[in-house]
Amino acid sequence: MISLIQKTKLKKFRSDKLREECGVFGISNHEDASALVALGLHALQHRGQEGCGIVSFDGKNYHSEKRQGLVGDHFTETNTLKKLPGNFAIGHNRYSTTGETSLRNIQPFFADLHMGGLSIAHNGNLTNALTLREELVKDGAIFRTTSDTETIVQLIAKSKRKRFKDKLIDSLFQIQGGYSLVLMTNKKLIGVRDPFGIRPLVIGKLNNSYILASETCALDIIGAKFLREVENGEIIIIENEKFESIKPFPAQKPRPCIFEYIYFARPDSLINNKCAYEYRKNLGIELAKECDTLGDLVVPVPDSGVPAALGYAEQSKKKFELGLIRNHYVGRTFIEPSQKIRSLGVKLKLNATKTTVKNKSIILIDDSLVRGTTCLKIVKMLFENGAKEVHVRIACPEIKYPDFYGVDMPTKEELLAHNKTNIEMCNYINASSLKFLSLNGLYKALIKEKRNSNYPQFSDHYFTGDYPIKPLDKIQGIKIKQLSLLSGKSNS
Repeated sequence: MISLIQKTKLKKFRSDKLREECGVFGISNHEDASALVALGLHALQHRGQEGCGIVSFDGKNYHSEKRQGLVGDHFTETNTLKKLPGNFAIGHNRYSTTGETSLRNIQPFFADLHMGGLSIAHNGNLTNALTLREELVKDGAIFRTTSDTETIVQLIAKSKRKRFKDKLIDSLFQIQGGYSLVLMTNKKLIGVRDPFGIRPLVIGKLNNSYILASETCALDIIGAKFLREVENGEIIIIENEKFESIKPFPAQKPRPCIFEYIYFARPDSLINNKCAYEYRKNLGIELAKECDTLGDLVVPVPDSGVPAALGYAEQSKKKFELGLIRNHYVGRTFIEPSQKIRSLGVKLKLNATKTTVKNKSIILIDDSLVRGTTCLKIVKMLFENGAKEVHVRIACPEIKYPDFYGVDMPTKEELLAHNKTNIEMCNYINASSLKFLSLNGLYKALIKEKRNSNYPQFSDHYFTGDYPIKPLDKIQGIKIKQLSLLSGKSNS
């Protein structure tokens, strides 16, 4: 998952969007297991673009292929899939972060343990990974990667329990954080969701094959049936076309990540039996109820702001227009312009539709406001193309606090809302006005209930600072003395 090196370095956060770290997918008992995993990872590409990997099992041997970049660039080739035989396979997408990329950090990981082979794919972040790692290294453990996922492997290997199920439970009681895991042994496909259900995981079925995936859109692409979400604190063990459910943790009320509803999940994915698109449209409806009706046109920031903008337009009776067009063909490999060229105002990703916005008062809708740098550029672009006014409306509350459960985002000091009042933020982005959806409005849009202050229904720490799990490593200020003798540029 997240590189431990990256956690301990002060890195510049370049994106102005919150980014989920990873996507996972696993399938059992299917003759085209690896090809289906590749398709599932393709559907989950939005959850990670830095690297991708697949591990398969043919009943005797494990096979592994890992690549830097996108799934479609590597796992569409027949020759690559031929290297991944077997009826069992798991896969992983890794999100891109700043710093060097190494193949050794790309998942799934594989380990040859006393009880047999083990492969693991992880979405999330362990908040006590550094603490555990330090203890394990003192006991003689040797780490090959800089990922917190390897800590889980080391804990399983160290457990004195006899059965793998018990070894896994033993390790899970030692880790903290938000996570979903897909594991594969010689006999089993296993799914795990953290006790609060912060990170997502779903169960599907294709004929006699069970599937575990981060989102339902990965089931849809292969024609699989969605069965249900893995519950918070639940372990799913699939063996011989049957699955067993275990709940070893003390009972907790679920607190899923609220940004799965707002932004992370693909719009067509089901969350709590409703498409994410519907939740996001509801956010726009509630936003319109709370805000004034200044402006002539409702314009979304594509693509993330579109559902909320549609809801806002529907509720306010304002005209919806695509005043901004996104270039969908700008990829990570596109030439990076020099500063001199960027200063000329080269627009790689967004451009305004001049005749649509000219002489209009614009209601600009987006899903969130993080650092404000992108919003600043968009507001400027609209004014340069003749807009009379630009009223910015954000379909979630002010983001004031960082995440520690697998989301790549700025530090508290870099978050615009942490440091500035509403008026100061409005002045910073040079908007005519700026308003956010209230916290209770957010809850009303998602579950039609008020926030339970005693036990919130979501992990909403981004807005409230109320963390369901204390970030132990952060609190203790743990620093890694030595992670690896290999540079991040290493290919092994």
